[in-house]
This record gives sequence, C-alpha cells and structure tokens, in this order.
Amino acid sequence: MPEGPEIRRAADKIQLQIGGRVVDEAWFAFPELAEQANVLEGVRVDAVDTWGKAMLLRFANQQVLYSHNQLYGVWKLHDAAKPPSTKRSLRVRLVADGRAASLYSASDISLWHAQDLKQHPFLSRLGPDLLSHSLTADDVAVRLASRAFLRRRLGGLLLDQGLVAGLGNYLRSEILFFAQCHPKQRPVDLTESQRHQLATCIIQVTRQAYEQAGVTNTKAWIEQAITAGEPRRQWRFSVFERAGLSCHRCGEVIERTMVGSRRLYWCPGCQVNTP
Repeated sequence: MPEGPEIRRAADKIQLQIGGRVVDEAWFAFPELAEQANVLEGVRVDAVDTWGKAMLLRFANQQVLYSHNQLYGVWKLHDAAKPPSTKRSLRVRLVADGRAASLYSASDISLWHAQDLKQHPFLSRLGPDLLSHSLTADDVAVRLASRAFLRRRLGGLLLDQGLVAGLGNYLRSEILFFAQCHPKQRPVDLTESQRHQLATCIIQVTRQAYEQAGVTNTKAWIEQAITAGEPRRQWRFSVFERAGLSCHRCGEVIERTMVGSRRLYWCPGCQVNTP
C-alpha cells in the first residue's frame, strides 16, 4: 500500500492537473455520489491535499471529496477527450478546462462539507499529517511522551495512524534505523533526547521520501550500494529490503523480523535494545 509520501506526491500531480480550475463535469460511479455530482460542477478546485493515506480534494463551495486508495485505487491524469486504456473500474472523473482526473478501482469515496470532516469515521481517528499539517519535531516528541503512546513498543506504534498520519511499513524500518531505536523499545525507555531524535527522524525521513520519490537512504550509502550491485528496490533504502546484507553504518548483517503481519528490517549492531 502506498504510504503518506506517495499519496502526497499523487495529490501534487492532481493539483497541477485541475487545481485552481473550475469543474466542468463531475461523474461518479456510485449512485449515492452521482446524485451529488451537480454540487461540484461550476465550482473551482481550491486545493488537493492529504491526511495520512487519504486524498482530499477541496472545492470553493466548502465541499471536500474524500478518497482512500487502499490497495488498488489509483488516480490517472489525462486529456478529457482521451481516457486512459485500462481494465480498471472508473469510480470518479473530474473534468476542468479539458483536463481530467480519474480515480479507478477505489471503493472508499465520499463527499463532505469541510466543517463536517472532523466527524469522518477514518479521519477522526488520525493524528496530524506529517506532510500536510504544520508539525515540528517538538510536536511529535510531545505525542510520543503522551499517556496513549508512552508504553507501546515502537515496532507497532509507528504504524498507528493515531500517533501521526502517513507512516507505513518501509518508513517505519527506516525511521527506527536512523534514530537507532530497537523495535521493542518504547518511548518510556528512551531519554528525552532520544525521543526528540526519534521525532526528528519521523519528520525528516518522511519528508525525504516525499521529496525524493521514496528514497530514504543517504547519498554516500546509495553510491556504495550501487557499486556493490544492489538493485533500486534495495539501494533506495538504508535497511528495508536489505536482510542479509551488511549495514552501511556498522557492518552488522541486517535482519528481518515480523511485527504482527508486517515485515520489519533492522540492524542488531546499531539498534540495541537497552533498558
């Protein structure tokens, strides 16, 4: 499943395609939404942003189109007169000035008034978004130290969208590695300085993944990995997908473990579980 940075990059592309333009035609596959299509026609697309892994298209009349791609949904951008060739099921199409943004295969789609978004059953459970909301390392450190999260193991906690929204599997492994935290440690096990370092990594690694299209590794380590013949699916990461290979930082062999049903990669040399 795409993580926050990938959804944010998709939102940026939709913004370039139809953002600031007036919708000439709105089409929905689901009957309950098709009945409301007219409230978007003739209305400007004010902004396209994200909250975690959800996409939010905001309109000048305060309507907000919510969608969550889940595993299979995908937005395709195209000339309105030339729909893409695909076997996917069309769910939403918005046309503005001859440009179209079409959502395929997604099933979690709804239309909301902006003031009612806080009541959305998914969004209401999310923490602040790492890329769309103004969030500092201090803000994240405070959340890590809060009663709700203080005694939870980091390996599971970083996937809890209630902490901060947008983290997923590869980001979790990368953040813990750069913060030099063991996945079994809890925020309460860390010093205040270590919690702040973790918070800083949560923001920095996520932002780098957004800015560099999913690359979270350092330039020097990327060059080292490419020289060693690693494919992109490995060299783009510092530890994720690198089980059995040497850690760039300390030389220990990267390990893979399961936290729940999700795989996690970590370095036993750099990420020591100290009390």
